[in-house]
Amino acid sequence: MKAVVLAGGLGSRLLPLTKATNKHLLPVYDKPMVYYPLQLMVDAGITDIMVVTGGHHAGDFIRVLKNGEDFGLDKIHYAYQEGEGGIADALNMAESFVNGDNCVVILGDNIIAEDISSHVKEFDSNNMGACIFTKEVHDPERFGVVRFDDEGVNIEDIIEKPTNPPSNEAVIGLYMYDSTVFDKIKSLSPSERGELEVTDLNKLYLRDGKLDCYRILGTWIDCGTFDSLAKATSKFYND
Repeated sequence: MKAVVLAGGLGSRLLPLTKATNKHLLPVYDKPMVYYPLQLMVDAGITDIMVVTGGHHAGDFIRVLKNGEDFGLDKIHYAYQEGEGGIADALNMAESFVNGDNCVVILGDNIIAEDISSHVKEFDSNNMGACIFTKEVHDPERFGVVRFDDEGVNIEDIIEKPTNPPSNEAVIGLYMYDSTVFDKIKSLSPSERGELEVTDLNKLYLRDGKLDCYRILGTWIDCGTFDSLAKATSKFYND
């Protein structure tokens, strides 16, 4: 099992902070933001990790992360994404690194305070296709939202920013995929905003009946705004 941490983008919502460095290297309490998803992967038993980055500050990652000594790693792999082609496009940069294995994909600005190691082991051993992670939120209209069947178990659809959300279960920036993911990415077409959307990728697995879901019960914070960045720092300060 391999892990891909997606840490590209321009971080425009966090200007002027991101004039100085990449969003994912901004501090969350006493660590750079990207340390949290990296540590989550290591704690889940994954030591073969690639960081996909981009933009003007990509070189900062090597200066900060080096070879992963802070995480007990011997090596971190790096890839560079040209432009902003979306999550699926960024993941596509890791095809040769993943090399036919299963992979966990996490967005570098997502902080998850929960042990996911059992989910990773189950996925890796059971050939499950793909798995998304969800978190119950109070404002689901801001996210991709899962519509479940009447039993609340099987996924029927994923709806982006719905006006009338079918549930409060938002899809977060943590996914697991089998070795067919890159062929599926190649079949995608850009959305109206010119990106290869991860929701479209997940729907391909759903169409084939190979999309599962785990619910995150602990803390999840997407640190893409000033408010959420402050919330994340406050959480770890109070802990």
